[in-house]
Amino acid sequence: MGHHETHGICTILSLLLVWSTLVSAGDDGLVRIALKKRPAMEDIYNTPVPKSTRENSGAGSKVHPVREAVNQVRAQAQRIFTEAAAMEQRLKRRWSHRGIGGNRRVREGYQAVVPLKNYVNAQYFGQIGVGSPPQNFTVVFDTGSANLWVPSAECFFSLACYFHPKYVSRRSSTYKENGTPASIHYEKGANFGFYSQDQVTIGNLVVNNQEFIEATYEPGFTFLAAKFDGILGLGFKEISVEGSVPVWYNMVAQGLVNQHVFSLWLNRNANNGDGGEIVFGGSDPKHYKGSHTYTRVTRKAYWQFEMGDFLIGGKSTGICVDGCAAIADSGTSLIAGPIGVIAQINERIGATGVANEECKQVVSGYGQEMIELLKSETPPTQVCSKIGLCAFDGTSGVSAGIKRVTGEGQTTSLDSMFDATCNACEMAMTWTQSEFVQNHTKEGMLEYAIGIGGRIFELQPEQYILKVGDGFMAQCISGFTSLDIPPPVGPLWILGDVFMGAYHTIFDYDKMSIGFADSA
Repeated sequence: MGHHETHGICTILSLLLVWSTLVSAGDDGLVRIALKKRPAMEDIYNTPVPKSTRENSGAGSKVHPVREAVNQVRAQAQRIFTEAAAMEQRLKRRWSHRGIGGNRRVREGYQAVVPLKNYVNAQYFGQIGVGSPPQNFTVVFDTGSANLWVPSAECFFSLACYFHPKYVSRRSSTYKENGTPASIHYEKGANFGFYSQDQVTIGNLVVNNQEFIEATYEPGFTFLAAKFDGILGLGFKEISVEGSVPVWYNMVAQGLVNQHVFSLWLNRNANNGDGGEIVFGGSDPKHYKGSHTYTRVTRKAYWQFEMGDFLIGGKSTGICVDGCAAIADSGTSLIAGPIGVIAQINERIGATGVANEECKQVVSGYGQEMIELLKSETPPTQVCSKIGLCAFDGTSGVSAGIKRVTGEGQTTSLDSMFDATCNACEMAMTWTQSEFVQNHTKEGMLEYAIGIGGRIFELQPEQYILKVGDGFMAQCISGFTSLDIPPPVGPLWILGDVFMGAYHTIFDYDKMSIGFADSA
């Protein structure tokens, strides 16, 4: 047994000894574990903050407000990932990793196509290889950061490293030592490691002499439950830790792609076998309809551009009439914007969370019927029973399996679970009633729209309502979250997977522009 393996086993035994001190057994035979309240997934989903000698030196140093904003939004999305983890066991399909060399070329020329897995509309990740022969890792392709990192074989003191594949430099014939220390800072904690250099295989392309971070410490228990192993940043070099050259830059410099663009298609059907696709060097026409509307990049750091007005029910909010900064961020789940607009949206939605399929169907299929019933002065508590989705107990809608309480105070029959469709209808009713009370026209009341590049991009309820939980535990969660950044940097919008799932996105490096088209 080698030194590393012996060291690893000793580390696990030490962790188990520490764990045993936290566990106590009571006289009743139950094992009790002391827990510390801490948001799950709190680290990995916040944008890495580069450790820069220019920005972080001295007591008076300041972190760039855009970077802070991205961190804040990703932190607000933590609960979605927490709920998604609980739902995983109910998914029926398994994703089979397709081989590194088995990808197809979409058009003539040099391109790489990487299939993505969609984890309950909350995470999108695909497979790459590091070294020769390739050591495979699943990574998030993140346009909101610029570094590549994977777990290192020298990661001994983070439990997560024992549950994910680790890069072993001695197994690669193309490995080159670097050794420069690196730390990727998150909102709470940091990921530590050191730089190495090796070839990186993405689809059918091989990037030579790529710098990447071998992570030797992964904070907390976050990565233990993560469905991916590392992150491949697709942002600009300006936000790269220690100025390391990003993977995409080397793809272009080494002539691996004939078009200096990459594109993202995110499938929002979490139960579909094809979770999505990223194409380096072009785009796949079967995943979008019509032509792309392009807007220029206004700041080389994140993929930042100018966004026009935000419309609610076809009416201007007045927030971005003169333009707002926006970021296309594939590492963020939600859409974030100024608190004034987001407050209006979420008040009308009437829910704080993610809807299951039944809830989405109720909103899109029964929304107008609900409005008509409200117009006819039907009490809101009876609407769901009127459209046949709930029974009615005299005071409110209830699932069909629950009877009225008898005079003796006992229930005659109680189902073990609430009916999911009735529950979804009750949540959707809150949203519909809010819309009706505020007197919006029926043509526009279910739609929100964003102006980009002279085109209006609409979002339907089934696109901005997300899913967390299952059955009677499901919640209707808004895909919008608030973010207030004052001028001159703000107002700022972050368009994450909710928007990019609805609109196929092309990132054009040569023309410094971003294009959006309807996803197909």
